[in-house]
Amino acid sequence: MLTYNTQLQKLILPEYGRNIQQMVDHCLSIDNREERTACAHSIISAMSNLFPASRNNPDFKQQLWDHLAIMSNFELDIDFPFDVVKKEQLSTRPEQVPYENGNFRWRHYGKNLEYMIGRAVEMPEGPEREALVLLLANHMKKLMLAVNPEGVDDAKVFNDLAIYSRGAIRLSPENYKLHEFKAEIPPQTSKKKKKKK
Repeated sequence: MLTYNTQLQKLILPEYGRNIQQMVDHCLSIDNREERTACAHSIISAMSNLFPASRNNPDFKQQLWDHLAIMSNFELDIDFPFDVVKKEQLSTRPEQVPYENGNFRWRHYGKNLEYMIGRAVEMPEGPEREALVLLLANHMKKLMLAVNPEGVDDAKVFNDLAIYSRGAIRLSPENYKLHEFKAEIPPQTSKKKKKKK
C-alpha cells in the first residue's frame, strides 16, 4: 500500500524536505552527546547544500543552526556553535503599528488631504500658502471627479475646503477658478478586418 505525504506527519520547515527532518529525528535518538553533536554538524552540511546561493550571506550558518533547533522542536541537546533562537522568541508578536482609525468626513478625499489642509492652515499668510491652497483645491476637484464623473462645481470644492479648515481657508468662485479636468476616455482598440481572398 502506498503512503502519501499528506498521510505523514506535517513538516516543521517544509523547505528542507522530509529526508532532513528524518535525519533530525534520528539525531534526537542518539544517546551519546558527542555523537549527537557530530550528527548535527553533518545535518547542517546537508542543509547548506540545499541552498548554495545563500552561502555568501553572513548570517547563513546562524540561520541553519536556528532552523535545526526549530526542526528538533528545541529538544536537541548538543554544543551549538551559535546562540540559537529560543522557543519563546518565535511566539513573540511585533508591536502593533499605531493607525489613526478616525472617521473620514469624505472618503474620496482621504486622510492625507486632511493632514495637508491642516498644514496649510498653520502656514503664515502669503503667496506660498495661497499656492498650496490652490494646489489642494485642484487636487480635491480631481479626487471628487473620480466619484462624480459628470462634473464638479468649484463652489462645492471651496465649501468642502472651508469645512476641512474649520473656516480658516475661504475661497470663492468669483476670485478663483480651478482647473478643468477632463474625464479620461479609454483608447479605442481598432481591429483590422482581414480581407477575404
